[in-house]
Amino acid sequence: MATQYHNLSDYDPTTMPDASALKVGIVVAEWNYEITSKLLEGAVHTLTANGVKVSNIVVKWVPGSFELVFGARVMVRYEMDVVIVLGCVIRGDTPHFEYVCSGVTQGITQLNLSENIPLIFGLLTNDTMQQSIDRAGGIHGNKGDEAAITAIKMAALNRISR
Repeated sequence: MATQYHNLSDYDPTTMPDASALKVGIVVAEWNYEITSKLLEGAVHTLTANGVKVSNIVVKWVPGSFELVFGARVMVRYEMDVVIVLGCVIRGDTPHFEYVCSGVTQGITQLNLSENIPLIFGLLTNDTMQQSIDRAGGIHGNKGDEAAITAIKMAALNRISR
């Protein structure tokens, strides 16, 4: 468990690669919309602040976090440079949390190994709604910002490997 607070939205803009020609796909879970919509807002803001054109950002919604994997696989077909998945799973009283988190983690990992573009994991896996709020624009910043920063850097890395 992390004991030090870190604002996920903090980064050094001078270290960011050129993102002006980047095509970014974002797949967002509808479940826990009050959180996932904030993650999306953060991601889009950070992408555009770093030069990504709004017209080069494609957003698709899926019903829940488990569906993010299939949505990401579909998004790869749109000829994107990078795909971000954004979702939020909050622990409940049943093992459903573990199944969903494990499935999404394994699915995105498999896509990263099998596809030719990076897929960025932006799934919040928290114990409480407050922890999710804190990471979707609250005291810890916005995980959507972090996912966008990672997307830009990984797409740049992928460009040099082609």
